[in-house]
Amino acid sequence: MENLAKFDRYIEYLCAALEHKDRNAGLQDYCRGLMLPIHRKSVEPLAAHTDPLHVSAKHQSLHHFVAKAGWSDSAVMTRIRDWVVPHLGLDSGCYWIVDDTGVPKKGTHSVGVARQYRGQLGKQDNCQVAVSLSLASVPVGYQLYLPKDWATDPVRRKNAGVPDGVTFATKPEIALAQMHEALASGMPMGVVLADAGYGDETAFRSGITELGLLYAVGIRPATTVWAPGTAPLPPKPWSGRGIRPTKLRREPGHEPMSVKALAMELPQEAYSTLTWREGTNTDLSSCFAAVRVRSAHRDYLGTEMRPEEWLLIEWPEGEAEPVKYFLSTAPSDATLEQLVFVTKMRWRIEQDYQELKQEFGLAHYEGRGWRGFHHHATLCIAAYAFLVTERLSQDAAKKNRARPEASSLPENYIPRGSPASPATRA
Repeated sequence: MENLAKFDRYIEYLCAALEHKDRNAGLQDYCRGLMLPIHRKSVEPLAAHTDPLHVSAKHQSLHHFVAKAGWSDSAVMTRIRDWVVPHLGLDSGCYWIVDDTGVPKKGTHSVGVARQYRGQLGKQDNCQVAVSLSLASVPVGYQLYLPKDWATDPVRRKNAGVPDGVTFATKPEIALAQMHEALASGMPMGVVLADAGYGDETAFRSGITELGLLYAVGIRPATTVWAPGTAPLPPKPWSGRGIRPTKLRREPGHEPMSVKALAMELPQEAYSTLTWREGTNTDLSSCFAAVRVRSAHRDYLGTEMRPEEWLLIEWPEGEAEPVKYFLSTAPSDATLEQLVFVTKMRWRIEQDYQELKQEFGLAHYEGRGWRGFHHHATLCIAAYAFLVTERLSQDAAKKNRARPEASSLPENYIPRGSPASPATRA
């Protein structure tokens, strides 16, 4: 009962962001439903399990709250962050994890749905994709990626309720905007972690540095760098006529190389076997090497050399070539062990998304609109964030006691859409 009382205090704390008291019951019931151990967590099952004797009325009120009511996702996410941060123990630093997740969808009418890459499958799929920024294990930013076909289609935008201010933006651009907002709201500074879908974008890495943050991000094998001891040539000497040359140069025989080519040229003794954490069945370890390089992407258009940073290479034993590459702006005196440990912290986001989808219904929303998509995600994150804080404050044997039990449904309850009969309600 103590945990449920704390949950009620938590919900009351979040309700301060809703602006209207008549919305408080919607947030409380929706989040309480998301905490229940039920299989499906779309609006109707939540209504059925939170108020079994008045399912129709509860369904209407919850649907209005999540799909129509004009409360601010950003304001609620700020309250979530402020509740969670004191429990995370961030005195020694933290991680800002950038990632995206796909939600499978049929048809073409749900907002942002398109055939696009879905990371969990590793291939194209008909889905919605959302970009998130997480502080440690809790998302503090979550926005739907709107493909160009959607962003430039006024009819579909209007039907889905896409706000006028939302224009096409790439996933790295969305992530940078989330980081700007996080800093403006006072979120503790951290090291940005992201996979190659983000880290391979030079503008993304530069944007992180401009914000005053460090990063450790994945890059693709073809990314070009200047190898240790090399750099672009200075501008051509000025002849005294015309415009003074200011651009950096390359020449045949003096060019950058791909990180894969650099990795293949390193001597065997440059690689060391390191263990970064305990896995389910065994310790997780691999072979790594780290060298100081300069990013080379289109630097011939610039006037100043980019600063040195770390290139981290992972080449597992038995593989014919390296499998992963990372760039990091960690201090120049960072050890290989430190680089590996920080870079590998990104694995946490995969577990977070798995639990958000399987246990908290992140992928269960059945509406088609922009507002409902984001409201549902915000409420799923709110419920998940409470459980995270409880786990941090309790031992493993008690970590799930904060979750209430599901109410029994009436015997004559028939889910909506059932072929047996119309969806009658008690």
